[in-house]
Order: sequence, then C-alpha cells, then structure tokens
Amino acid sequence: MPSSLAPAGVPDASTGVPAVEIRGLVKRYDGRAVVDGLSLVARQGAVTAVLGPNGAGKTTTVECCEGLRTPDAGTVRVLGLDPVADARDLRPRVGVMLQDGGLPTGVRAGEMLRHVAAMYARPRDVRELGERLGLDAFARTTVRRLSGGQRQRLALAAAVVGRPAVVFLDEPSAGMDPQSRRAVWDLVRELRADGVGVVLTTHLMDEAQDLADQVHVVDHGHVIASGTVRELLADRPGASGTVRVEASPGLDLPALVRALPQAREAALVTLPDAGGGLGTASAAEAAGPWVVAEVEPGVYTLTGPVDPQALAAVTEWLAGQGVLARSLSTGQRTLEDVFLDLTGRHLR
Repeated sequence: MPSSLAPAGVPDASTGVPAVEIRGLVKRYDGRAVVDGLSLVARQGAVTAVLGPNGAGKTTTVECCEGLRTPDAGTVRVLGLDPVADARDLRPRVGVMLQDGGLPTGVRAGEMLRHVAAMYARPRDVRELGERLGLDAFARTTVRRLSGGQRQRLALAAAVVGRPAVVFLDEPSAGMDPQSRRAVWDLVRELRADGVGVVLTTHLMDEAQDLADQVHVVDHGHVIASGTVRELLADRPGASGTVRVEASPGLDLPALVRALPQAREAALVTLPDAGGGLGTASAAEAAGPWVVAEVEPGVYTLTGPVDPQALAAVTEWLAGQGVLARSLSTGQRTLEDVFLDLTGRHLR
C-alpha cells in the first residue's frame, strides 16, 4: 500500500482554516490591473480548480499565493498566513509544481528528487513515489533530456515529496500518455483524501471536471463563476444536454419545439439557409428550456433537459411527420461547454 501523503503539524479541515483565502486581490503591471478585485476560497481536503483563458489573471493570482508576487491591494492567506510576510513558516508546508523554467536541467531526475526530499523533516519515501509515477524509467536521465510528460511527472513528485498541507499544481498531466495521466489523477485524489488542499490550474477541462470539488472561472482579473461542477453544469436552464438529429432539411422547427416537454418560451434559431448561407434568427412562439437549431441543412440540434421523455417526443414527432431520421445521438453538457459560454469562443 502506498504511504500516506498526510501533512504533519498543520491544521486539518476541522479547524475551519481555509487552504487558501483571497479577498479583493489587485495586481497591476505597468499601471494595468491584470488581477482586479479577485476573491476566492480553497478548502483543505478539496481540489479547487482555477480556470481561465490565457491572460485572465489566474497565473498571477497563483503566484501571489505562492509568495512570488506581492499584491498591490487586497489580502492573500495560505493556511491563515501571509505568503510574503510568513514565507519562512509556509515554505515547508506548501508544495509548488515547477514548470520547465524552474527545474534544474543539468542534474539527473532521480538526483533532483532526492535533493528536494532532503530539504524536508519528514519527506515521502522517494523510491515509492518514483515507482508510483514511473520515474524509475528515467531516474538517471538529465532533466534537459526528458520529454514534456516526464518533466511533468518529475515536477509533480517534487511538489508532493515534502508532504505539503497545500499544493499548487499547474497543468499536472499536460503532455502525458493515458497511463501516466491516470496515475497523476489517482495521486491527486489521494492527496485530497489525506486532507491536503489542492489548487489546480489547467486548460484540460476534462481534468478539472473529473478532479475538482470546486471550480472558479477567472476572466479579465475577476472570478466570473464559482461552484461545484454539478452546479456549473446545471446553472444554465435548458443546457443540460443535446440531441443531434440528421434528417431531411427544412423541418417545421416551431412545431417540433412545441412537441417537446416543458416547452414554454425557448429560442428557435435557424443558422444556414438552403443556399448554404446564414439564415435569419426567429423566435418560436413556444419553447421553454429548449434551444433548437438547424445547424446545417438536414442537421438539427436540440439543447435542453435531455431525458427519455424528450427523446420519445422527438421520435414521435418525426414519425408523425413521416420523417425517418438517418441518425439520432445524445450528448451531455460538459465543463468545457460552460467554460466557453462564460469566456467566449474567440482566440486570444
């Protein structure tokens, strides 16, 4: 059995002291606020995902938590302490996952991990951790010769080997193969089970959806949405799932909308017209939590509370029109859908 990752001599979740607490954080560069009044809390014994597009302010926020940046305004507390003023006390209690720029490239991977472990009073067993993350295969290889996924595993090992009470993980499974990725996710879950506060930043929405107990979406220096994954997925009525139907083009969509369960006043949008151009958006007289669109000729999406009754209503309506669907599939709304809805779909 793997040895416990539980930290020693630190408050547990029952004390009520958050792993991280940020209130009104402001950080400016060249007079421009990249973090502007941001507030969030990360609990001990929980995985808190901080998500946002590039330039949203999340990296600066985490750097303030790690004591690498000094806030211009607001307060940041990690385990109840100031990351800058109380850096000496916090250093042995906080694990930080270094990216390429923070790893010494000239040393062997195994030597580096043993060196980091020696800095702590009660480190985790290096051999066990190396076996857990598959480090043995490249322990004698210098860091500069490691692949991206191997560097990520080494950086994760260095972040947790000291048994931290709080750990900041930046893209922990980026560049990894599926086996390595699952090993990393299992380790993160074990950290949580042992009472460690995990703050996760990632661009992999499936990673956040699988691991996070709490999600904060950051954009333009603010937290624009917070909640559990379940709460965020349920936050937009009518967007819990999608039915995709391929059939003949030009179906009577207002009539289809009225046949759906809970139809009251949802929007009806027809995108392409028969000539391949964009059609004019029009409102349906009845709809409810549903949004129906002909996204290309003969291809329809129905977004709303997908359940057996909704599917039955769609198939019954098609049968009543004498229309045979070439295909019909369902898909559930994901955290990536929510993220794109909140932050936009344009490139930055």
